[in-house]
Amino acid sequence: MKYFVALLLLCTSAQADVVTPTRTLRPGTLITAADLTIKAGLQDGMFDRISDVAGQEARIALYAGRPIPFEGIGPPAVINRNQIVPLQFDAGGLTIRTEGRALERGGIGDRVRIMNLSSRATLFGFVQSDGSIKVTQ
Repeated sequence: MKYFVALLLLCTSAQADVVTPTRTLRPGTLITAADLTIKAGLQDGMFDRISDVAGQEARIALYAGRPIPFEGIGPPAVINRNQIVPLQFDAGGLTIRTEGRALERGGIGDRVRIMNLSSRATLFGFVQSDGSIKVTQ
């Protein structure tokens, strides 16, 4: 019975191409097409096209020859930790603008923690393409 189950699992696994780094990439490294290669593998939840990975930033250490997981990369950081950034809050026709300190790195669309410099309150917001933070409730 064990042999049959193992054989069934082997037959249902589909061979697919996965993207792997050609060298170890540290977190924060901008990934180029030269850093990547395609390798045959059986991994789910991994990238299968170099074009999806090139131009992104490593969020975790990516080791040579190992498939790159979806959560292992993200958009390149637009803001860095401790950077002073413009904050904007919009609600019901009211717009409030002030400055804050980024408490973590973030790329466009990332949700980051920031500290309002006036009130010292910790807030959350989304990084915009111009490097500002749109504060959410």
